[in-house]
Amino acid sequence: MTSFAPDSIVLNRKLPLWYQVSQSLRASILGRSPHDPLRLPTEEQLAGHYGVSVLTMRQALKELEDEGLISRHRRRGTFIEPGAQRGTPVRLLGSVDAIVAQQSGMTTELLDQGSTPLSGELSDYFPDLSEVATYHRLRGDERTGEPTNHARNYVRPELAERIDPEDLLRWPMTKVLRDAVGVAIGRITDTVEARLADPETARLLQIPLLSPILHYTGVTYDESGRVLDVAVIHYRGDRFSFTVTLDAH
Repeated sequence: MTSFAPDSIVLNRKLPLWYQVSQSLRASILGRSPHDPLRLPTEEQLAGHYGVSVLTMRQALKELEDEGLISRHRRRGTFIEPGAQRGTPVRLLGSVDAIVAQQSGMTTELLDQGSTPLSGELSDYFPDLSEVATYHRLRGDERTGEPTNHARNYVRPELAERIDPEDLLRWPMTKVLRDAVGVAIGRITDTVEARLADPETARLLQIPLLSPILHYTGVTYDESGRVLDVAVIHYRGDRFSFTVTLDAH
């Protein structure tokens, strides 16, 4: 039986290795194609793939097993649960892969793409540009088809030229920029606030006008501090939550 092939990752030695590996594998599982195999490689093979010890790999797999994304069977191996999807809120410890995992595992429809002149707050993010590329996507629950959020991404034009729209149907923009376009991401800042649904959001998310929503703004920077992408996402308040864990160590 062919094994599922997870994505690669460049490990950050400042964060727990098991955590980074679990989030990378989690994103791969949630972003997999329906035709991908369900069987995972062995612990030893996965440890070699990520460049970590078997003990670290075992700890990462336990995290995913506790979440219900995988099941482990003695002598048979480790398997992705067929209905695997995001369950408990992901723990954010400063990893780009945690951001990717938080946004993975949904059906995605690309509503439109194009460009827009810069104005207002966007101009502050891109002071050297007159316009940016735009992508508007609607995401839904894989089981029910119910819409859960809609996202607008504002991306530097030179990066947009290298983006395959098909990748945006499978992966979050963060992963596309990092893994498909090959950009070195320096940091991401997240802002989440409560708002009331405007007419467009209410229509797209199939909720009453002025229903509570989570308004998320994510700004992605390269290693020099230049803004690469600004994501503005509206989440249904009854279908999404964020949990942030601050590690004192």
